[in-house]
Amino acid sequence: MADTSNNEKSTGGSGFSLLGLLRRPEAGAAAGFILVFIFFSYFGWDKNFLTPLGSSTWLNFASKVGIIAIPVGFLMIAGELDISVGAMIPAGGIVMAMATNQFGMNIWFAVGFTMVVAGMIGWVNGMLVTRTQVPSLIVTLATLFVIAGLNAYLSKQIAGTTQHSVPDAGIVSEFILGDYHSWIIGEGENSFTIFRSLQSSFFIWIVFSIVCFYILHVSPWGNWIFAMGGDQESARNAGIPTNGLKIALFMLSAMAAALVGVTEGVLANSASTTTQFGMIFNSIICVVVGGVLLTGGFGTVTGTFFGTLTFGIVFQGINFTSFDKDLNMLFIGVLLLIAVLMNDTFRKLATNASTKKKG
Repeated sequence: MADTSNNEKSTGGSGFSLLGLLRRPEAGAAAGFILVFIFFSYFGWDKNFLTPLGSSTWLNFASKVGIIAIPVGFLMIAGELDISVGAMIPAGGIVMAMATNQFGMNIWFAVGFTMVVAGMIGWVNGMLVTRTQVPSLIVTLATLFVIAGLNAYLSKQIAGTTQHSVPDAGIVSEFILGDYHSWIIGEGENSFTIFRSLQSSFFIWIVFSIVCFYILHVSPWGNWIFAMGGDQESARNAGIPTNGLKIALFMLSAMAAALVGVTEGVLANSASTTTQFGMIFNSIICVVVGGVLLTGGFGTVTGTFFGTLTFGIVFQGINFTSFDKDLNMLFIGVLLLIAVLMNDTFRKLATNASTKKKG
């Protein structure tokens, strides 16, 4: 059975412990976020990086990646991977758009139908992985292109186009699914802005992160996920329904990606069949920066959350500095390398300190 001491549930105790803090998987991610935030705050000060409107730029970007990154992180902790999310994002928007335009569904019926379709695709991914024993990387690579092909083919066959308009969802629906939100206290010169132009996806991300935190770090399912990533055979022998849990995680990943497509569609009043290959790498980078091990069995929702914020700042923050925009990919590569080294260093420090203490 996997050592679930990596789980947050086992890091409790009385009083503050620096060793316990260092041992937490999100320690390196939090430290990385602070350093990156300070760096871009300094170099982007004159270009309004810290203003509410400036902050919304990278927070909105991070929210969309973050909704996908958390389920991808769950799968990586369990020792699996899902890269079909790049095709599931446009699929979510297209299914919702066609459900409303071609089939006359109410927006919420259309969203529910979209989630059902996404769940079925995730179920297929999970079944293929558990029944064939083919690595999930290969399975989801195949389904990535299958879904991308079906997006274009079915879109043309049913609607006659690959570009879909999304009708006005109504005030309440747009408020929840795809709108810009601001909170300003007071008026005129005495006004104070709490936040400005944050998209609905940001608040969905916050709520989704809290729910996923409960699943991984409070509920019994969390220990099952960690156990699968540590030693799947032992987990199965211990009575954990590994196949069913894997299928559920693939369904969650597909539905999360489709949800991002829905929010984008409602916000822009349009949907396209364009596969978002970049989102595949973005979500994986956020998870790795967040301290999740590629080998499985180690990671937290909090770490992934910090990793996503860090990536959002690096990806969008260069626009608020005087650095050449062509250096953006260089910054991301350096961030990924430093994050991996930092997370590994934090784990080694905690392990060494613990060993010395026992000695």
